[in-house]
Amino acid sequence: MKLARRLDHIAPFYVMECAKAASEIARLPECDPAQGGTPMIYLNIGEPDFTAPPAVQAAAEAAIRAGRTQYTDANGLPALREALSGWYRQRFGLDIAPERFVITAGASGALQLASLALFEPGDEVLMPDPAYPCNRHFVAAAGATAVSLPAGPEQRFQLDARMVAEHWTPATRGVLLASPSNPTGTSIAPDELAAIVREVRQRGGVTVVDEIYLGLSYDERFGHSALALGEDIISINSFSKYFGMTGWRLGWLVVPTALVPALEKLQQNLYICASSVAQHAALACFQPDTLAEFERRRQAFRERRDFIVPALNAMGLNVPVMPDGAFYAWADCSRYTDSSWDFCLRAMREAHVALTPGRDFGPAAAERYVRLSFASSLEQLQEAARRLSQFVAS
Repeated sequence: MKLARRLDHIAPFYVMECAKAASEIARLPECDPAQGGTPMIYLNIGEPDFTAPPAVQAAAEAAIRAGRTQYTDANGLPALREALSGWYRQRFGLDIAPERFVITAGASGALQLASLALFEPGDEVLMPDPAYPCNRHFVAAAGATAVSLPAGPEQRFQLDARMVAEHWTPATRGVLLASPSNPTGTSIAPDELAAIVREVRQRGGVTVVDEIYLGLSYDERFGHSALALGEDIISINSFSKYFGMTGWRLGWLVVPTALVPALEKLQQNLYICASSVAQHAALACFQPDTLAEFERRRQAFRERRDFIVPALNAMGLNVPVMPDGAFYAWADCSRYTDSSWDFCLRAMREAHVALTPGRDFGPAAAERYVRLSFASSLEQLQEAARRLSQFVAS
């Protein structure tokens, strides 16, 4: 069967390949506690160990019992768009009209809609290396080209305005940023982000910012939405991370009012709408008690970060920039290996700790860095640190 050529530009998702390898190793006798083995600790997948709160689960059950399972408007339930508008006002001090919100099938659906609406063959989109691989692939699926610019620790592994200006060409359509970032957990400094927006704006480009980890910010300096920089900013967000609804596949876009009809037309044809049950359930996220629970969880993630980053530094897996958001540490393993892929495979086999090699996130430092997710419990992280310390010492 002949496949579409666009697939040539889509690389395998190595995070999932590593997950499969970890699962295979975990089935071996040496990982089976019933046979005296040591179970695998999974620090490779970016999924919170906190699930949807009880109020959200109860709201989903109530929606199903009441038969509220029909299609919603393509742009989402008006009540959910209102609730998000209120949350931005409360959390970030931003007054964003509910009509500018588009509810999507996860942040992935949001990225696809934005890419299809804004990018076309011949366009180039600037983004940092390292970056979440699917962001590149959504651009490629729209027929455009992702231009990955190596960004080191001195730039917080992020683009800066100088890089944007130097690499802008007649083919450049805009930038796709992530703040906080997967895999590094670092955000773009507010002054730098404003400078990037100015560079893009004066060239007639578009600024798209993946903000799905914004709720999980630990530093007041960085915990601000790019939407404060103007109504032309396009923000992608999700109920998966801060709100703990990963498998519910619910996200949203905040876009200029003029872009809403185009996205609505695309969504009507591609998805019809996001899950109605998930939307009704998500309304419960904005109850005061539920919001308080999310803040307790954010503090727990901060405590995990404050344990694991010094522990990694102490064992020679240096984290050159302290993550200020999300739940990832981007650790330099070059003291011990010239292949992060081999390092991760050995860590799985010998220490029974699953990490993610840098290969997914861009070629610039793919063999130098590994990503560790601290979305697991503090107890799991403490045990993983003990094992990894013994592993690198050997």
